[in-house]
Amino acid sequence: MARSTSIRDVAAEAGVSITTVSHALSGKGTVSARTRLRVEQAVERLGYAPNPIARAMRTDRRAVLGFVSEEIASTPYAGKIIVGAQAEAAAHDHVLMIVDIAAGAFDDPRIDALIQRQVDAVVFASASNRVIRLPRSLDPARTVLLDAFDPAAPVPSVVPDEQDIAATAVRALLDAGHRRIAHLTVEGAGPAVTGRVEGYERTLVAAGGTPVVVRAGGEVADAAAGHRAATELFGPVSPGAADRHDAERPTAVFAFNDQMAMGVYQVAEERGMRIGRDLSVVGIDDLQLVAAALRPGLTTVALPHEQMGRAAVRRALEQTGALPAPQAPRAGVERLRGELVVRDSIGSATVTRS
Repeated sequence: MARSTSIRDVAAEAGVSITTVSHALSGKGTVSARTRLRVEQAVERLGYAPNPIARAMRTDRRAVLGFVSEEIASTPYAGKIIVGAQAEAAAHDHVLMIVDIAAGAFDDPRIDALIQRQVDAVVFASASNRVIRLPRSLDPARTVLLDAFDPAAPVPSVVPDEQDIAATAVRALLDAGHRRIAHLTVEGAGPAVTGRVEGYERTLVAAGGTPVVVRAGGEVADAAAGHRAATELFGPVSPGAADRHDAERPTAVFAFNDQMAMGVYQVAEERGMRIGRDLSVVGIDDLQLVAAALRPGLTTVALPHEQMGRAAVRRALEQTGALPAPQAPRAGVERLRGELVVRDSIGSATVTRS
């Protein structure tokens, strides 16, 4: 089946931007007569017909924000981002139009559909906290990045405060008396990996501890990675491992996320170590499928997903003038703190092993 002509094709044919095509066809915005004629001629040559649903939506007077989600809407991991964004939009009489694209699919035609709809602004939500390049079809003056930032574009961004989140996790272990705390993570130089390592090291050193960072190899932070890193940390399985006194063995582990923490649980069980007694563990995410299901339950730092969704929508509304801009200029990147969720995986470092 032949691919239908899109608004991007018309823009390329006319030598103008997608936004200009949208304005020329809708009669909104400022477009010169010469440019409008070029667009109309390109439409005729290509046989372009605007989507009737999109055309109908353009007549709706409700204020609409676009929300581009990289696999967030179709996964259980960060759904609260959308919950927060929808709630904040509704609180200010706006409707959120959501499209869910594959990670990195910046040329997805549904992004063009949002531009054609002439949404007031667009929130672009990354699949994970990372550095990206703003999709070329999005206007920096009408876009907010969520869980990502682009150092080359003047675009507001809302991200988790990775260093503070790591510090929160480490402080929970320090408060229980632990000083021999290892951090298990993965390879890579993304904001989450580097930020959590930095927060861990700074907090532990300030408390008099010596950092021990073990990287699992690879960039996938799952239970298998946690198992590999914990195996490297504790060495091969040997009889009576939990009963043997080892002054150098870490008494606590801070895992990059809850899935890696699950791998730590597996290694502890293989060695006869009891979580919360022989070994304390804390993760990040508060992923309910893991943290609440493990036994004992995993103490973890919940990422501020709902707050991030709300904050990104507020930044978008400030761009459009629907909300007043703050008197003090905001930083380009707004970082939000996480919240410790206490369960039963942290025990006192002074508990006598039996």
